[in-house]
Amino acid sequence: MLRLEGLSIHQGSFDLAADLSVEQGRKVAVIGPSGSGKSTLLGALGGFVPVAAGQVLWQEIAITHAAPGARPIAMLFQDNNLFPHLSVAQNVGLGLRANLRLDAQDRARVAAALDRVGLEGMADRKPSALSGGQQSRAALARVLVQDKPLVLLDEPFAALGPALRQDMLDLVSALIRETGATLLMVTHAPEDVLRIADEVIFVDAGRAEAPTPAAEIMQNPPPALRAYLG
Repeated sequence: MLRLEGLSIHQGSFDLAADLSVEQGRKVAVIGPSGSGKSTLLGALGGFVPVAAGQVLWQEIAITHAAPGARPIAMLFQDNNLFPHLSVAQNVGLGLRANLRLDAQDRARVAAALDRVGLEGMADRKPSALSGGQQSRAALARVLVQDKPLVLLDEPFAALGPALRQDMLDLVSALIRETGATLLMVTHAPEDVLRIADEVIFVDAGRAEAPTPAAEIMQNPPPALRAYLG
């Protein structure tokens, strides 16, 4: 279980608070107006944004001040963070070894991850030789190869067209189901919520609300969410 206890984040004049829990294996969409703190929340969970007060706990172990690499978390950002001078296999291998000194077992894991996301035969290509959807798959393979129990996605498919985005959401859903990981995914699209999420965390007015069943909150949104959805 992921638990946020009295979490408080301060960035200049911006404040965000959260007291909530996410059960293991759940797929949770994080939604809210632009600038409400969705990415900030994920950044704090990943260790990239400092926490002013409170705790982040995973399986009742505090990870609040742990370094990003020491957390049980894999995170995928909106721009995919692929290095243009590295091959697809090397970009994925960074998820295992920052120095890319991969042994035979590591290389087998990279190959298996690429196969699983539909990039077999593309290991030696550079990111520039891939389509946008293929770049997203490569970035997702790097998340997959890390085998972390908590996966954070910060609008990684926002630049894709509707059909490609749906394909990627379906792939993410299948991978999460196979691995048993917990997923938190920032999105602006209500259709993404309905496609992938079990629950929704609504972020607005300086607070991240506790998860609510996705179907329930999307069918009968509270006033603040209704105003956001339009």
